[in-house]
Amino acid sequence: MAKQALIEQRPWLLASIAAATLFYFLSDNPIFEGTWGLLAKGASVGLLSVYAAVRVPPGKHRPDGFLLVAVLALAACGDVAIELDFLTGGAFFAAAHVVAVVLYLRNRHARPSPVQKLTGAALLIGTPLVSWLLSGQAQIAVYAAFLGAMASAAWMSHYPRYRVGTGAVLFVLSDWLIFARQGPIDLEPANTILIWPLYYAAQIMIATGIVQCLRGEQPVR
Repeated sequence: MAKQALIEQRPWLLASIAAATLFYFLSDNPIFEGTWGLLAKGASVGLLSVYAAVRVPPGKHRPDGFLLVAVLALAACGDVAIELDFLTGGAFFAAAHVVAVVLYLRNRHARPSPVQKLTGAALLIGTPLVSWLLSGQAQIAVYAAFLGAMASAAWMSHYPRYRVGTGAVLFVLSDWLIFARQGPIDLEPANTILIWPLYYAAQIMIATGIVQCLRGEQPVR
């Protein structure tokens, strides 16, 4: 019954999960390399943007819905672009983080706890610092400043931390594994195994968490 409801009510979400699973397990297959792999990777988060566009109800929450769709669409472009050029992909993700910060600042927590404030500050400062230590590259630290701002703003928003805030932290962890490949620390096979699952889990947690809040299916804090 639950599977049937998922297919009938959220087909774009199901299609996104299928594309992400396909990319993860077949990305190293020679037949799947090239165009097919790029299509599956781009569709994974791209279909989440369609899911958000369809599921966000009209009304006062529509502007936040548009921002969420833009965040996911830019990330999907980044997923494809980064396979072709690392800097171009990073630029798309930086743009996605900027839009996400706007979304989260529009939905700030009214009374954040001291622990929440401390965690937000740690994400803001620690994300670029750890990124620089892992990669040894200033340009990655610059990008990570956008990443840290996104994660900090997500944690400080009124969206549920166990979904949206945790998703933003998983996004940071996934990128740290990517940055480690650029530096002296060898974390294999963790990089190969975990980068995509952490990243996609982050995006689906953020997308579904925000959509459910905008639909009134989850209480805001």
